[in-house]
Amino acid sequence: MSAPQPIRAGLLAGVSHGFLTREGGVSTGAVASLNGGLGSGDDPAAVAENRRRAAGAVMPGSPMVGPYQVHSATCLIVTEPWSDDARPEADALVTDRPGLLLSVLTADCAPVLLADLEAGVVGAAHAGWRGAIAGVTDATVAAMLKLGAKVERIAAAIGPTIAQKHYEVGHAFVEPFLIEDSDNARFFADGPSGRPHFDLEAYVAARLAAAGLRKVEAMGLDTYGDEQRFYSFRRATHRGEPAYGRLISIIGFPGE
Repeated sequence: MSAPQPIRAGLLAGVSHGFLTREGGVSTGAVASLNGGLGSGDDPAAVAENRRRAAGAVMPGSPMVGPYQVHSATCLIVTEPWSDDARPEADALVTDRPGLLLSVLTADCAPVLLADLEAGVVGAAHAGWRGAIAGVTDATVAAMLKLGAKVERIAAAIGPTIAQKHYEVGHAFVEPFLIEDSDNARFFADGPSGRPHFDLEAYVAARLAAAGLRKVEAMGLDTYGDEQRFYSFRRATHRGEPAYGRLISIIGFPGE
């Protein structure tokens, strides 16, 4: 039986973290195998085991928390663990508590892991297009600063995300981005059908840079195009599949 294989970001060297793939879990069927989605319709026991394995692959023996994600710009400061059935609504978490793992779930949206190694502050954000334009990464950086991080020291990595070539959107989708900033037109390109395609990863990277981050790693991992390693909501939808799994992204500092 294979073990989970976290993908590491070079800019986050020195902090325990990982963008988990779909490999190394116990789920079966459309959500095989390392499905971390608590609301995915999967067997709860399988999801619990998958989440245990994922956490163990990053920082063995440490509690892992994640929010009840609602595509918001809400970021919470975490001071102690909570149970999976008591998850607060939010789309980002930060902490300065060693020995505590933060996690977010994605299946095309952008998972963002952040760390200030010197301050011992970490963050995790779920940035779908709604949360991204609403400022979820800005809120995450702001919360980290409250805990003593310095913006010039924060490093961020953007994990497995749907690539622009697979992210076709309607023309109306573009409007709020252009209203926010006409320069956002650079994140859209015409696809084969004449409809625009959105570069979510590049947009999130630009938001992080605009917040003052000097170290941003866009990892270029395409959820839609790499079926062996990643779940994809859009791919499952296009195929009419009955369910889709969620990828887990995790970060934390080891305890004493």
